[in-house]
Amino acid sequence: MKKGNLIAYIAVFLAMLFWSYTFIWYKIVYEFYNPITVVFFRLIISSIFLFVLMFPLKRIQKIQKGDLKYFIWVAVFNPFFYFIGESYGIKYVSSTLAAVIIATIPLFTSFTSSYFLKERITKMNSLGIIVSIIGVGLVLLNKQESAEASLFGVVMLFVAVAAAIGYTLVLKKLTSKYNSISIVTYHNFIGIFLFAPLFFIFDFPEFKQSGFSVEAWIPLMELAIFGSSFAFIFFTFSIQKIGVGKANAFTNLIPVITAIIAYFVLDEILNINKIAGISLVIGGLFLSQIKTHGLRGKLRSYIRPSE
Repeated sequence: MKKGNLIAYIAVFLAMLFWSYTFIWYKIVYEFYNPITVVFFRLIISSIFLFVLMFPLKRIQKIQKGDLKYFIWVAVFNPFFYFIGESYGIKYVSSTLAAVIIATIPLFTSFTSSYFLKERITKMNSLGIIVSIIGVGLVLLNKQESAEASLFGVVMLFVAVAAAIGYTLVLKKLTSKYNSISIVTYHNFIGIFLFAPLFFIFDFPEFKQSGFSVEAWIPLMELAIFGSSFAFIFFTFSIQKIGVGKANAFTNLIPVITAIIAYFVLDEILNINKIAGISLVIGGLFLSQIKTHGLRGKLRSYIRPSE
């Protein structure tokens, strides 16, 4: 394995680890603030952190003529629609179920890649999609999970999935010209202006009443620095090095990591039905990523990546 690819795989794993923790941090901070407030300040903190850290190092590139529209579209998909869907979804379902639904992003990316990029969907891909859907259903229909879930929360999480797919497709337009730090910094900064009207219209009065709480701002800072800054930088870097498909495949790890963390931190139940459902989702997602004619060829591509 090339050194650059090894670094990319380490980077994408760290991105998945940080994103897994975001499901936990959200649950903690929601005890104090509403979703729009959380996302708004998450983006402000992240933007300040990135500008202060990276601008003196000259790691933030200037936007070239004609590319601003792509940065705006990226920001519309993510953070705007993605964070709206994710934040409201996590508020109304358990951390584990939220992670399982978010992990279906690569599954639906197969459809969009087939339509927009003319990539062929094989029988193995279709089988993987069916298996993953069964897995999501198994987790969703779990008795303990049903008590913690709502239809609104599930729908909002699928809004986040759709936004992530759009984000990935538009992101390809920028990764050949800009480094990951520049892309993340700009889309977070633009996101502040997209969320500002929602915050001042809907959440500002309640935020004034809630005031400042150290217990809330610690997980909020973690969301901003690790979830909105480092995770996106690492993920964008991995897309540049190993491609969209291989980078997205790592999202399969998110429900596993989240379920383990939630079990120890939030005391969420981890029973046999939930484990079986997560296993089906992960297994189906890996099947949906197979693009070679045989499993042996796919395994070779993971062991000795050519990119």
